[in-house]
Amino acid sequence: MKLWSKAFADNAPIPGEFAFCVPDAASHITLSTNRNPDLHWDDVPAGTRSFVLICHECDVPSQLDDVNQEGREIPASMPRVEFFHWVLVDIPPGLNTISAGTHSDGVIARGKPGPEALVGTATAGGLRHGLNDYTGWFANDADMKGDYFGYDGPCPPWNDTIPHRYVFTVYALDIDRVPVEGKFTGTEVRRAIEGHVLAQASYTGTYALNPKLAK
Repeated sequence: MKLWSKAFADNAPIPGEFAFCVPDAASHITLSTNRNPDLHWDDVPAGTRSFVLICHECDVPSQLDDVNQEGREIPASMPRVEFFHWVLVDIPPGLNTISAGTHSDGVIARGKPGPEALVGTATAGGLRHGLNDYTGWFANDADMKGDYFGYDGPCPPWNDTIPHRYVFTVYALDIDRVPVEGKFTGTEVRRAIEGHVLAQASYTGTYALNPKLAK
């Protein structure tokens, strides 16, 4: 399989319009337009009955004490963990493109609705969104806590010393429907599709909010 985007090159920086946050000179960061990037895939194996799309971040600090703290930096040596930004399942075999901004166009406090996926204001014909990890990130924030379904883009710490990687992966499956119900996560989807993946393709973007990295 092959996967690509017109929004950015593979292993290149993701433009700010597809991020949750962008740099701000006065406050370090500010909210962005948070649009999902376009994605396209082909060379699909015979027997494909559905697709799954997952976007995960590889470089989240495993310790959060120094995150976005004045006068501190997060060292490159710190162990890193994953963070899911997008989980979309039950994509039909005839669909091999997602247009920019169709699944997310702006930051929605308390999260977008789900699990039924929407394109604009219409339900997207059986596609389902999983919860992304902003659900847990904002769990203790009275203004932002909620269930964050679908795509929400990058917002790495503004004091991190490394750019973060965001890996978009499309899986071709031999099943029509992923056996997960209700609210589900990226980890649960990965477990549910084990043994059903005919092929997969990945495409990676990078993002940083540290002005030193931008230079």
